[in-house]
Amino acid sequence: MESLNALLQGMGLMHLGAGQAIMLLVSLLLLWLAIAKKFEPLLLLPIGFGGLLSNIPEAGMALTALESLLAHHDAGQLAVIAAKLNCAPDVHAIKEALALALPSVQGQMENLAVDMGYTPGVLALFYKVAIGSGVAPLVIFMGVGAMTDFGPLLANPRTLLLGAAAQFGIFATVLGALTLNYFGLIAFTLPQAAAIGIIGGADGPTAIYLSGKLAPELLGAIAVAAYSYMALVPLIQPPIMKALTSETERKIRMVQLRTVSKREKILFPVVLLMLVA
Repeated sequence: MESLNALLQGMGLMHLGAGQAIMLLVSLLLLWLAIAKKFEPLLLLPIGFGGLLSNIPEAGMALTALESLLAHHDAGQLAVIAAKLNCAPDVHAIKEALALALPSVQGQMENLAVDMGYTPGVLALFYKVAIGSGVAPLVIFMGVGAMTDFGPLLANPRTLLLGAAAQFGIFATVLGALTLNYFGLIAFTLPQAAAIGIIGGADGPTAIYLSGKLAPELLGAIAVAAYSYMALVPLIQPPIMKALTSETERKIRMVQLRTVSKREKILFPVVLLMLVA
């Protein structure tokens, strides 16, 4: 019986938390949308798979060395960390002290956890190297830019106004987040509201980069929210279009005004880079 109990306690499912269960379901939903419905598979497939890896119980693949230490609740080790931070030797107090500590102090605590024998998970290392340094969003920008066809924009430059108008969504989302804070529903700081607001621009790499700088604790939620709603645009747009247009207007066949040459498509991003760099 003791062996069976030990076996059950060693299973990850016995340590599955409510938050992990919800995120596992969300990750499976993203994978289903990417594979079965073909909704932005380049985006939702890696996000969903990463969500599965991050939330496997007891695996700690997304935990830093310090987070792994706090998860094990070793009284002696917690006392050492608490003494360095001048706080009570419990997990909640240590987390609050770390949130208020300078980045240099947080780095010292991470190194101390490594000295105690803890190692960061592979996803935590990836986050530090790729996301924390800001390299990954820039690489994503480069890839998205290489895949973008600017032909319709060059043929009809007036459509640029549509893209410019979309940026008002940023300010609307920031004000919405601060409104929730004002009414006491959800407490968001101004940097957190700004990180959430960038979702309104419908630009995933920018959302990842800015949230990594302003609100790293919200990076996962912001990335999933941003890419999920962008992938679901084919489901969101039809009822809005039907409400704002007539059937006759929807039957109008849109054609490109002129054929854009290959030279124009190459020169446009190069000249734009020189103007804004």
